[in-house]
Amino acid sequence: MNPAIKTLVAKWAEPDGIPIKGFLIGPDGCMCAQGQALHYIGGWSPDQLRNVIQSVADRETARLLDISVSHAILLRLVNDSRPGAPSVVLTDPAQVLGDQAETVLAFWRHLDRMTAEQWTAVWAVAGTAARDAAWADPWAVAGDAARDAARVVAGDAARAAAWATSEIQGARLLRESGQPFTFLPMFGFADPEAILAKEAQHD
Repeated sequence: MNPAIKTLVAKWAEPDGIPIKGFLIGPDGCMCAQGQALHYIGGWSPDQLRNVIQSVADRETARLLDISVSHAILLRLVNDSRPGAPSVVLTDPAQVLGDQAETVLAFWRHLDRMTAEQWTAVWAVAGTAARDAAWADPWAVAGDAARDAARVVAGDAARAAAWATSEIQGARLLRESGQPFTFLPMFGFADPEAILAKEAQHD
């Protein structure tokens, strides 16, 4: 286990280590899961936590924990809102993302590697498809994380990242109903299996 993650999991197991939700740091000094990562791992002061832009906190949390930005945002969104969280977001993400967690996480790492030109290409084709798609709800927590991580680009491209995440999670349903993958190809993947194949090239 990543040493930084191991430190946080141990902190969350302490009686006073349960994070709050909604603020990197609250008026009483209590912190959310991201705030604790930035404070205990990154050494951030309370004033830094109070004054940082959320997108910067997301990216720094990702760097400190060696995870994708989307994964860092998932940590923020889930926080302590379900049994075992926030620890399971990092130690057993399948409890949050479902049985396709490995592929979702690989896709999110791909999003972090995308260039501005690649995002522009997604944006150019995403709008119409996003309006026409209706098979699944992209606003579930995993889709929210991907969408928020992609907000550095135009909205349609960010929504496409959320929909592509939903396609990974719902691949079995798509195949059973005979529907094609609409959004994954925008990111260069014919199907979820292609994501893991490409990820293997980065190992």
